[in-house]
Amino acid sequence: MNINLLKVVLVGSILFSCTSEKEDNLDGGNNGNTNVVANRQATGSSANDLLSADIFKKLVVEIAYIEGFKPTETAKNNFKEFIEKSTFKPEGVVFIEKQIPATGKTVYNLEEVVALEKEHRTKYNANTTIAVWVLFIDGKSSKDTNQGSILGAAYWNTSFVIYEETIHNLSDGTFEPERSLLESSVINHEFGHILGLTNLGSDLQSDHEDADHPKHCIVEDCLMYWAAETSQGIGSMISGGNVPNLDTQCLADLKANGGR
Repeated sequence: MNINLLKVVLVGSILFSCTSEKEDNLDGGNNGNTNVVANRQATGSSANDLLSADIFKKLVVEIAYIEGFKPTETAKNNFKEFIEKSTFKPEGVVFIEKQIPATGKTVYNLEEVVALEKEHRTKYNANTTIAVWVLFIDGKSSKDTNQGSILGAAYWNTSFVIYEETIHNLSDGTFEPERSLLESSVINHEFGHILGLTNLGSDLQSDHEDADHPKHCIVEDCLMYWAAETSQGIGSMISGGNVPNLDTQCLADLKANGGR
């Protein structure tokens, strides 16, 4: 596969957002008196809760998408398989999907991504169920540059965004990768950050964090590798036609924090 036309950043940057404002303790919109503060913590801080069955026995993933930007069935299946292989959830992993209205925007900053979650998210931690929110958005990141485009970003402990329009523009064309392959790689990578990789809530069991790109694995064929801003970086990860896997060191980090 020729990926030479691609200039992308698989992760770009991990976006951290944590606020102590009173309005974040209770959502006054769709959720009434639902306590949402547990789902608005630092990225990676709920890694053990997601990985183990000590407290939470079930995982609900709320997949929200703007019309025309629904993820492929293959990518969703690959994501579910990745979750089941990484975590202990004896009561199962459930996906729910919802379409949300278009905003008319073509570029989104982090605050606008967060605002959409606050308006439309309905699933939060409750009893022995932990909830994750994934937004597939109809625009690009405000952090895109001439050197590359951000495809996804984790920003809270149970939240991440996929810039699906950017993925559409970089896939399923001549000399471009299959869309579901690119989607799956980005989705699993961002969920890896939610699980605390690399050194983001799941402690390192060996020295494998990339000093040049913190919170990413130094192993070039690992799912959590930073993946260079140029086509050579992303091409080397998906040119074989398969979604990258976690390397043994990242797997060891997850296992030590309660994962499989």
